[in-house]
Amino acid sequence: MATNVLDLKQLFSPSNIRQLAAPILLLLVLAMMVLPLPAFLLDVFFTFNIAVSMMVLLVAMYTRKPLDFSVFPSVLLVTTLLRLSLNVASTRVVLLEGHTGADAAGKVIEAFGHFLVGGNMAVGIVVFIILTVINFVVITKGAGRIAEVGARFTLDAMPGKQMAIDADLNAGLIDEKEAKRRRAEVAQEADFYGAMDGASKFVRGDAIAGILILVINIVGGLIVGVGQHDMDFAHAAEQYTLLTIGDGLVAQLPSLIISVAAGLVVSRVGGEESGDIGGQFVSQLFSNPTVMVLTASILAVLGMIPGMPNLVFLLLAGLFGWAAWYIGQQAREVEAAAAEPATTVQEAQPQENLEASWADVAPVDVLGLEVGYRLIPMVDKSQDGELLKRIRGLRKKFAQDIGFLASPVHIRDNLELRPNAYRITLKGVEIGQGEAYPGQFLAINPGRVSGQLSGNVTKDPAFGLPAVWVDAGRREQAHGLGYTVVDASTVVATHLNHLILSHAADLLGRQETQALLDHIAKDSPKLVDDLVPKTLPLHVLQRVLQYLLEEGINIRDMRTIVETLAEHAPRTQDPVELASRVRVALGRAIVQQLFPGGAEIDVLALDPGLERLLGQAMASGGAESGALEPGLADTLLRETAAAAQRQEDLGLPAVMLVPNNLRWLMARFLRRAVPSLKVIAHAEVPESRTIRVVGVIGN
Repeated sequence: MATNVLDLKQLFSPSNIRQLAAPILLLLVLAMMVLPLPAFLLDVFFTFNIAVSMMVLLVAMYTRKPLDFSVFPSVLLVTTLLRLSLNVASTRVVLLEGHTGADAAGKVIEAFGHFLVGGNMAVGIVVFIILTVINFVVITKGAGRIAEVGARFTLDAMPGKQMAIDADLNAGLIDEKEAKRRRAEVAQEADFYGAMDGASKFVRGDAIAGILILVINIVGGLIVGVGQHDMDFAHAAEQYTLLTIGDGLVAQLPSLIISVAAGLVVSRVGGEESGDIGGQFVSQLFSNPTVMVLTASILAVLGMIPGMPNLVFLLLAGLFGWAAWYIGQQAREVEAAAAEPATTVQEAQPQENLEASWADVAPVDVLGLEVGYRLIPMVDKSQDGELLKRIRGLRKKFAQDIGFLASPVHIRDNLELRPNAYRITLKGVEIGQGEAYPGQFLAINPGRVSGQLSGNVTKDPAFGLPAVWVDAGRREQAHGLGYTVVDASTVVATHLNHLILSHAADLLGRQETQALLDHIAKDSPKLVDDLVPKTLPLHVLQRVLQYLLEEGINIRDMRTIVETLAEHAPRTQDPVELASRVRVALGRAIVQQLFPGGAEIDVLALDPGLERLLGQAMASGGAESGALEPGLADTLLRETAAAAQRQEDLGLPAVMLVPNNLRWLMARFLRRAVPSLKVIAHAEVPESRTIRVVGVIGN
């Protein structure tokens, strides 16, 4: 029982009711064409039809842009079917019960057939024909033409709009999410106008059907009245014609309203900032006092002509003249309010009463350094803080060594930190923290000291080496024992430099990439223009450069990078594949960075059997997703870490040489477990260098 109650609650929940509304309405529309309806239900449905048409018209008027009412073509079809089904249902009632009196088909049809046209069938026929002509010839034809032209021009403009979106994306003006939204909006706009072009045919067909239904009902009513109910011809003609006219008018009026709504939607010009149609009418028609004055003058002149309705013309002239004066007065007040400075009362308002604005939204710093209050003298410009000079030097050296200009370091004090603490943030997220003591020195133990120092024991924040904070008087003693001694500002600067180098890929945003391209274009404009954005989007170039930076490769040789990308980009847009091609082109610089001079290259290698196993896993797609067999993965990590540690103990760089197809896999797999290990491919090693394998992994 409880389960049944729960099911009923779910069935009649608001979301389910909204989903069932359209199917139920369509079933009712189809049922009305088949099942006989009593006169009262006809009144209800005719009234509902008029209400729906008025709602559609009001929604169309308050719509700011056509896509805000994207369901309108479907609404047009449903309302047309509703009117036609009501025509069928009312025709059945009129022909069956028309002989009983004027209210045989309900009070709504009786009202439209008697009160609106005065019970005169000739007047009713003329009014019906006029409404049909207005709907069919003027409104529907115009709206259909606008929709047709709009669909054509929208389709023609789609390539240009898509190129504009891609250009904004490549320039970094918008992100991927906004570009996707704009592309969807362009496609939806074309679909909307195409659907409106077809939906306008519904209204035209509805108008033609209304005329045919009128003729058929009159002829059918005469046949039924005279042949079956023995009514005289004149009485039958009057009775059935008035009922038919009422039926036609009660259906034609909503049709006219829907047609006007369709015209308003497709003829809408302007975006969201333009406001609704009513606002546009007022702001664009009645906002110019000069136009109002001229209109009032013309009406006043016409009102003075003998034989004209002087009172009406002069009354409207006075009304337009007053409106011109009022609009001009409002405009002058707005200008005066904008020109005068803010009053002292406004300045004296408390801060909590001020409205929030976009100025309150502070952008997140790309690089930030927050310091406790005891470290403020180190970064205070008025006190000639030593740390400020070091940070400027770090940024300059970073640009020279890595190849692009990183964002400035924004320094601010933070009272929530401990007095001697500092915190380094990247895009608002903490990436490092430590403590520094101005006036003291940090004695770092490199591993070969000859004695111990007493002091504040800690660790070097940059590399985690054992260290001791000592007073200035014990600096020489620390030097004598083999410690590396640095001052407080150097500690912070070294830590900051280490983190900047470690996160170089994160510092290379789209803006920095574009600035780097602009810098290269000063010397090689043709090279850059042929690559971005003609051949390679900016975001793909950014990702390729980030892949290089993630593996500690500088991007100073941008000429080689751009030339390599220009050669391979027409065949692939995969950043991983492009980065691999660039690494091969930069192979000499990569090896030179790891093994300076012309000495032998001491590398670690994989066992041939392990190479085959990894190659098979990569070919099947499993290795790319990191789905290596757990036992194999653990053994590979453990043996590689041990071999890399042996190399570092010998004072040699830990480098693994692997086949080209495995380099990306091994680099990504081993990066976190063995961060000091560098993985290079056979194709990256110059032929002039000699390779010596000092260790085999998986043997």
